[in-house]
Amino acid sequence: MSEATPQIQWHRRVADKLATALAVICVLLVILPLAAVFIYLVIRGVGSLNLAFFTHIPSGSPGEPGGGMANAIIGSVVILLIGSVIGVPLGVGSGIYLSEYSRGQFGKVVRFTADVLNGVPSIVIGIAVYGLLVLRQKHFSALAGGVALGIMMIPTITRSTEEMLRLVPNSIREAALGLGIPQWRSTLSITLRTAMSGVITGVMLAFARVSGETAPLLFTALGNSYWSTKLNQPIAALPLQIYVYALSPYDEWHRLAWAGALVLIVIIVATSASVRWVASRGFAGGAQ
Repeated sequence: MSEATPQIQWHRRVADKLATALAVICVLLVILPLAAVFIYLVIRGVGSLNLAFFTHIPSGSPGEPGGGMANAIIGSVVILLIGSVIGVPLGVGSGIYLSEYSRGQFGKVVRFTADVLNGVPSIVIGIAVYGLLVLRQKHFSALAGGVALGIMMIPTITRSTEEMLRLVPNSIREAALGLGIPQWRSTLSITLRTAMSGVITGVMLAFARVSGETAPLLFTALGNSYWSTKLNQPIAALPLQIYVYALSPYDEWHRLAWAGALVLIVIIVATSASVRWVASRGFAGGAQ
């Protein structure tokens, strides 16, 4: 036994090193595509970023040098805010229901519906919102675009919130109830707060998913070459502007499309990092 122990330990050390190396390789393979895309966007798009890009609307004539995407940047912010106002409360509320209050068949129906909705192509959601809102309003609008993106956010947030809340130990819930705290207060102030980091991760995952969607916006927001922030009017958006410019035969528009794609990625990364930083700081301060 004593003579075999060093050999067994040697094999274990080798296996440990191999497993660690394999895990590192997997991490690098996950990061590599994102790094490659970001580096390529920087190479192609950073040269087109200037003050005019962020302050001017597209030039009047197709392919004419100059102009920018200021209206598309503001339009994307407006549409994403509308989508978040719709998707985040409904998604988090549904996730809380499925985790804390659902014990019957209705909960299974809600869970199945969320899973199915999560797999529905974005263009189908765009067509559905087109039929429900655009045709009734008889015009495209920023509101319709925000509703489409909000619907797309709901299933991802719902399922991620449910899973994060299920990871909270039942002993925490039982301790709160034992102190006489109502269940709704315990759920919001203790259970949800404990799982907030994971919930925020799910919210940002849904936000990142819809930020670059073009298909649903083609049927709802349509796009706009001018300044427009009215919710009941067509509005520009970065994905729409990039799509139009990328399909054009003009080199100038291709250059702006690369710059727009870089700005869109930076907005997504910066928003996600900022929300997670603020949330972590807030919860850390609350814990103290």
